[in-house]
Amino acid sequence: MKKIKIWYWIATILFALMMIMDGFGGITQQEAGREVLKHLGYPMYLLIITGNAKIIGAIAILQTKFKVIKEWAFAGFAINFIGAFVSRAFVGDEMSLLIPPIVALAIMFIPYFLWKKYDLNVKNS
Repeated sequence: MKKIKIWYWIATILFALMMIMDGFGGITQQEAGREVLKHLGYPMYLLIITGNAKIIGAIAILQTKFKVIKEWAFAGFAINFIGAFVSRAFVGDEMSLLIPPIVALAIMFIPYFLWKKYDLNVKNS
């Protein structure tokens, strides 16, 4: 169980840091994000909304007290990545641009599944 706990925290912290950096990029409206939103046809203010949501979500997955909030944060990240994939597919982007959101979704499931495994072991102890 100790190994699961260590791997859970490593994966969770790394994923949360990725989301915080991405969220900060959205809030500050970095050029890369602006170009993607323009390409997809979304309004620029969506960068600020999703940026804030990613930072709040990262905080939510790092906290240990409110499991339902953590669960919803993971769900929000999943919706974000699936939405990114579908948005890219709808505008006809090539496969190389469709893969990153799916990879991000797969990466997100690492801390999620480790959390579920660790939480189940804690309950059974």
